[in-house]
Amino acid sequence: MRYLLSISCLLWLFSCSAPYKKLQKSKDDMSCVQSFRPVFSAALYNTQVNVVGKHLSGLLIIKTMPDSSIRIVFSNEAGFKFFDFGFAGKNFTVYYIYKDMNKKPVIKTLRKDFQLVLMNNLDVTGAYILKKDSLRYYTFPDGKDHYYYITDSSCRSMVRMERGSNKKPVMTAIAQDFNQGIPDTIGITHTNFNFEIGLKRIYNYAEK
Repeated sequence: MRYLLSISCLLWLFSCSAPYKKLQKSKDDMSCVQSFRPVFSAALYNTQVNVVGKHLSGLLIIKTMPDSSIRIVFSNEAGFKFFDFGFAGKNFTVYYIYKDMNKKPVIKTLRKDFQLVLMNNLDVTGAYILKKDSLRYYTFPDGKDHYYYITDSSCRSMVRMERGSNKKPVMTAIAQDFNQGIPDTIGITHTNFNFEIGLKRIYNYAEK
């Protein structure tokens, strides 16, 4: 629970940054942000979720399938499944979702949150870079949504990720301490309502 609280505090500070409209266009290399895309073979995470006063905990598996799609399955410690999602580029499949969570706004929010972290749908059409001081915002529009990947000025480290409009963020995420392309820690928080997810990798998980 401690890492979830730490992530939440860190992301809250980041969410108070200046609105996007104050940023300036940059001509830096657009392709470099692709190097931060996580490479999930199979990873198991201890997962803590806080949403509108309710708390869930359990295990979340992220696994790349033989067809290169990515499955994300979240269940509690007793094996009760909350959801099972599939991502393949722009295609998204709900294989299962618990009836109390089976609401379009919930599914839509989870899809967009994990899409941001997976970085597997970065359409360069219309993409552009914004800058502020030593930060670069690699921006990928998707309808009314904008996906932001924020790096240092040399594009050597990912500072954070954000999703929002072209004016302000609605959620922020971090992925830290990569080991063979897989982040050890993932944190997601929303700025417009109480919803946060904290993931801490379990290293004794054997791929199947």
